[in-house]
Amino acid sequence: MLAYSFKKELESFLAEDIGTGDITSELLSKKRISAKIVSREKAVVAGAKYAKEIFNLKGCNVQILKKDGQKVNKNQTIMRIFGDARKILACERTALNLLTRMSGIATQTNDLIAKIPDKKTKLYATRKTAPGLRFFDKEAVMIGGGEKHRLTLDEMVMIKDNHIAVSNSLLELIKKTKKQYKKFEVEVENNTDAILAASEGATIIMLDNFSPQQIKKTIQNLKEKKLRSKVKIEASGGITSKNISQYAKTGVDIISVGSITNSVKGIDMSLEI
Repeated sequence: MLAYSFKKELESFLAEDIGTGDITSELLSKKRISAKIVSREKAVVAGAKYAKEIFNLKGCNVQILKKDGQKVNKNQTIMRIFGDARKILACERTALNLLTRMSGIATQTNDLIAKIPDKKTKLYATRKTAPGLRFFDKEAVMIGGGEKHRLTLDEMVMIKDNHIAVSNSLLELIKKTKKQYKKFEVEVENNTDAILAASEGATIIMLDNFSPQQIKKTIQNLKEKKLRSKVKIEASGGITSKNISQYAKTGVDIISVGSITNSVKGIDMSLEI
């Protein structure tokens, strides 16, 4: 059974699309039918359980044939739906929108992970998600084999460039952070700040928009100062499917990619009666 809060979110998605009623489908006579959702391309399925719940909200029954995390080929059936034709059609677009988006995120995540040679290096999502869809976007990343990073701002301190700009001192901000929190992440834009953050006890250091060569240099400097083993290194900014292998080979622990959630290419799927 889905957590209550997420069921309420699915209800709101459905209500947003239906409005006061699906006036086109209501023109049809009451008739029980069966339908299926088919993928028109290869994909990693994500969101099947939520699509099922959307149909269930309107009293339809669903049989999932391809579970979340399973791979599907072109023209394969993901699920079958049984129920009142008017109810199935009222749910069609909402269910497909969520299923195709989540499957797109999971598929892209899975494709990027396949390009990372060292499996000790983990692929993380960012907070670059669609408003109202963060839980589902991040869930799709997990289904595709990635990690969520922070879901909300209250999960962990992450000192970014604008925090530093407001405080005027990275060192003072770190010292203040250490008084209240044991774990924290610092985003840096140069080698000097990376060394400073590591020496002051940062848990994770994000190297923002560093080239692979710059990352290698920073990691080497951390090793020389015997700091590398005390901190995780994250690469972020400008990382794509074309260069992710190069970044992974630098020895970073984490690669974060915003495009897997903020530039989603949904999977082509359709509902057929």
